[in-house]
Amino acid sequence: MEYLVIAAVAAFASLLTFFSGFGLGTILTPAFMLFFPIEVAIALTGIVHLLNNLFKMGLVGLKANWPVVLRFGLPAIFGALIGAYALLHFSSSNPIASYVMFGRTFEIFTVKLIVAALMAFFAIFELVPALKQMEFDKNKLIVGGAVSGFFGGLSGHQGALRSAFLIRYGLGKEVFIATGIVIASIIDVTRLGLYFSRLKEIDILGNAGILTVAVLSAFLGAYFGQKLLKKVTLGFVQWTVAIMILILSCLLALGVI
Repeated sequence: MEYLVIAAVAAFASLLTFFSGFGLGTILTPAFMLFFPIEVAIALTGIVHLLNNLFKMGLVGLKANWPVVLRFGLPAIFGALIGAYALLHFSSSNPIASYVMFGRTFEIFTVKLIVAALMAFFAIFELVPALKQMEFDKNKLIVGGAVSGFFGGLSGHQGALRSAFLIRYGLGKEVFIATGIVIASIIDVTRLGLYFSRLKEIDILGNAGILTVAVLSAFLGAYFGQKLLKKVTLGFVQWTVAIMILILSCLLALGVI
């Protein structure tokens, strides 16, 4: 069952990222959380996210705006290190509360509350028109890189903020997407390096099967995303995804998943 769920979510989320500039980490992380501890789910999603971005770089990466990549991406490295360190710190903490319901004990952890809040925020980001249309001044690229990198390191949710900062830079659609892909790859390399230095539970070899399925499914979604880039509108899809993420964030915060 987990292979089917992960494959379907990875393909759909990867296709979605080609239009929105974000979505793979936001959608795939909750799917992995159904089957793995939260810090492992974030790390596994990060692997899929990085490999998928490298694949997309092969498709459109030459169109990236490299001055913007450097100005945004270098601060993002430092932000990602801080966020990843925070995740590793909180993941080793004890539950802050527990309760019994339907004969089962549920535990609430600090890291799950943080990630749930971030998931809910970015879901609301897609539902509220004022937030969805939020843009930042061009001179805020350095700040945007640091903030986006921090949230990328903490929970993998980097794309929504990155898109909000980059959208004001007057980039064409394909340049905007390519630039975001390169920056996301920089953040992924940074955070994965720290995750793997501290987390033995990830067990790459033991989870090679489901990782392979997720990566290949994401590649497939990215390929068709490129083909459909100029043809598809995503209003209904984005609302559906945002509502699902809100539901999952509530379940995560309550310790159900």
